[in-house]
Amino acid sequence: MTIRAIRTGNQIGPYTPAIVATGPFVFVSGQGSIVDGQYRPGTAAEETRAALDNLTDLLRRAGSRPDLVAHCRIFLSDIADFATVNEVYAEYFGEPYPARTTVQAGALPLGVRVEIECVAAVEGDDLE
Repeated sequence: MTIRAIRTGNQIGPYTPAIVATGPFVFVSGQGSIVDGQYRPGTAAEETRAALDNLTDLLRRAGSRPDLVAHCRIFLSDIADFATVNEVYAEYFGEPYPARTTVQAGALPLGVRVEIECVAAVEGDDLE
């Protein structure tokens, strides 16, 4: 599998405008600050780290990893948290950054502030 970036120079921040990826793929449902089956409220940074930790764990279990993520979608209950979320997000992903969409979603389930989902290429067929 491969991940290849397509760029135009018209982007700002840790994302790539388009990614070409070969599969197989894993589609990770939205992850939030859920620990041991319970919502753990926190700052935007804390909730982003928890969501990305959960996402990274699921990628690993599926035979993938953050550098094979082709696309992320981030849902924020408050768009004012965008800069903070962006900073933490950049700690988990490197070049080429995944293609990405970030939207204000209003009220997320359980009062979650940050939810992140992704699509990633999978390295092998050894699923747990």
